[in-house]
Amino acid sequence: MKSMFKRVMFKERNRSIIYSIIGILIGAVFLFPLYWIVVSSLKTDVEIFAIPQTFFPTKLEWSNYTEQLFGKNNAFRAYINSTIIALSAMTTSMILGIPAAYGLARYKIPGKKAIITTFLVTQMLPSSLVLTPLFLTFSKLKLLNTYFAPIFSVATISIPFIVIILRPIFKTYPIEIEDAAKIDGCNRFSAFFRIVLPMSKPGIITVASFSFIHGWNDLVYSMTFNNKEIYRPMTATIYNLITEFGTQWNKVMAYGVLLVLPVVCMFVFLQKYIISGLTNGSVKG
Repeated sequence: MKSMFKRVMFKERNRSIIYSIIGILIGAVFLFPLYWIVVSSLKTDVEIFAIPQTFFPTKLEWSNYTEQLFGKNNAFRAYINSTIIALSAMTTSMILGIPAAYGLARYKIPGKKAIITTFLVTQMLPSSLVLTPLFLTFSKLKLLNTYFAPIFSVATISIPFIVIILRPIFKTYPIEIEDAAKIDGCNRFSAFFRIVLPMSKPGIITVASFSFIHGWNDLVYSMTFNNKEIYRPMTATIYNLITEFGTQWNKVMAYGVLLVLPVVCMFVFLQKYIISGLTNGSVKG
């Protein structure tokens, strides 16, 4: 009996080791491009094209970063623009999307299935399909060459995503919880804020994170609706490094590091909430 137990434990331990090795290898494959971007951003342009390639810079070129932030490319201003667009789009989407998700989860609304289907379909539409109608709309509203055009455009992507993720989460909570809160003096509005929203914290953080990323990664809307450099975000101003005289790849890589750094930090610190929110949202449709 003991020998059988030892064999089982030995097999389980070997299986665990094999899975760990496979996981490390897969992780290395996916993380290597990110590592290469960081390493290349600290090299000189000559060393990037050197043969054989170096896996670590012989001399750290921090000037690649300082020139981006404080040089002619003015990445610092682009950082501010990206932050304004991402945070504003996230806030707008959350204000409109969360009540919509709650209403579709709790109330009997005529045409509810058609509304949900519409939200699903809008997630599949390419951005290029809505550029012309949005451009004409923003032109009549005098919103071109402002922050509002990309903010509202990104919100049209984020709001359906918020509804699709949060609606199943809200449906998992029994209505009796809110009824009990009413007995204690809450109305429907205060019960939603005091009971439902705190219980939905992982889902709220998940949709907030993805809404922020939608705004941070926006390129099409910002390039289409803004032709003034002062309003363009990080994703649009990176093209300033590609000129008719060539491409400074070390500076492009440094710019790329600055661009992805907030997103990476967000996922590192919020990963447990994001994973929990996504899994909770798939429980009940």
